[in-house]
Amino acid sequence: MLKRFIKVLVETLSWKTEDRQVSTLKSSALRTVDVARRAGYSVQQVRNLERDGVLPPATRSAAGYRIYREIHFQSALAYRALAVGTGPVAAKRIVRAVHECPTSEVLALLDAVHAQLDRERTDLRLAKEAAAAISAELVEDVRPSDSMSVSELAAALGVRPSTLRHWDAEGLAVPDRVSPRETRRYSPAQTRDARIVHQLRSAGYRIDQLRALMPGLRRGHRSEDIGAALAARDVSIAARSRALLDATVALSAVLAATQT
Repeated sequence: MLKRFIKVLVETLSWKTEDRQVSTLKSSALRTVDVARRAGYSVQQVRNLERDGVLPPATRSAAGYRIYREIHFQSALAYRALAVGTGPVAAKRIVRAVHECPTSEVLALLDAVHAQLDRERTDLRLAKEAAAAISAELVEDVRPSDSMSVSELAAALGVRPSTLRHWDAEGLAVPDRVSPRETRRYSPAQTRDARIVHQLRSAGYRIDQLRALMPGLRRGHRSEDIGAALAARDVSIAARSRALLDATVALSAVLAATQT
């Protein structure tokens, strides 16, 4: 009787162990829709990420369905955060490197991203300091002799004359034309505009953003508008830094999985 009881007990425990193993296996197997829901993507986006090498190749079931694992989910999370921090092109390059390259190369790519953000922070700080100095300048009661030529202003700003001509064409810092050769001459107010454009460009603002910003700056609210613009840039950089921090957690999990 005792032997029979022990035999049943052993068989029961064996069945439970097998059930747990199957349950664990099933829980680790993810469908495309599972990865999509957990990572915040559509099903087609998940497939596209696999096609682009952001996710490692999925295995297939006997019926031909994709079988994803935790590493696919973590890869999708890493890409999502990196895309915010670095843009989609760089994000794909980094996550693909996790799957294909030595860890040292992955870390080098991440170091480059952080270095770029650090440079942007430095440029932003300098732009804030310059904007504060520029806002205190007076442009009233100026004389015609205070104006500057293209080459003089380019040298003062440390840019090429062609850069000033480009800003002129885009309507950002428009000089006067002096007859008969239509030579460009920048008045003190126009020179100030050029300095503002130069500092905001150094802080990362695109030409299209400045086209929208500069008309308001010329209407007399320069200090307030520049401060708001630089503050918005500060928020953007902080959001990208936070996204990189979030990506680190997922990337670490993917690296650990690829090294086992």
